[in-house]
Amino acid sequence: MAGQLLLPITQLRQFDTCRLLPSRFADVEDSVLAPLAADDAELQDLFDLDNATNARLLAQNGGAAGIGVDELVFGVPHFRIINAAFTYARPEGSRFNDGERGAWYCAFDAPTALAEIVFHKTVEYAEIGRYDDSVTYQLMLADFTAPFHDLRGQERYRDCLDAGSYVHAQRLAARLLEAGSMGVIFPSVRRAGGTNLACFRPALVGNVRKGDAYRLSWSGTPEPRIEII
Repeated sequence: MAGQLLLPITQLRQFDTCRLLPSRFADVEDSVLAPLAADDAELQDLFDLDNATNARLLAQNGGAAGIGVDELVFGVPHFRIINAAFTYARPEGSRFNDGERGAWYCAFDAPTALAEIVFHKTVEYAEIGRYDDSVTYQLMLADFTAPFHDLRGQERYRDCLDAGSYVHAQRLAARLLEAGSMGVIFPSVRRAGGTNLACFRPALVGNVRKGDAYRLSWSGTPEPRIEII
């Protein structure tokens, strides 16, 4: 597999990797609608509504096109958050996944994870021409011990690190996934010296737990104020 793709495999042993989630998703795992319910009956109605269109629940019941129920995880801490990373793909995909199957993206350190989030949120605000918002994110830590394809120092695949396009990276990811790859280690495009991981397999996301929470505040400029809360 590695020879065919001319991409080395690194036996990764990395603890405390960092993934940032909007706090509302980290705090309410069953449904973000739960805080809206006035009583148990209304809560059940909200769950029924949520369940009808919930991509994670559809996948857990075998209804997803991009990932099988046999690949998802159950009965471990934060398993819903793990599964959601693979079942809630953006329609246009991300760097190393398409719109049908997600991946667990994380950084080797918190500053890199923050740089990734800040970049994407700032792009959103630039599109509407307004930098005025405050959002909170929960840091989710996870440990990995597995072999991953490694893009670090691979000039042959430099197009996969294009700052403005995911086209080449998604093509490579499709080939890797088909060949049975566990995922990709790659240099951060948003923070010099940072390292990221895109894990393709839910079962490899180990020991997920909460770390710090952050508030990111934009007040008229593209650079936010970042504080631990």
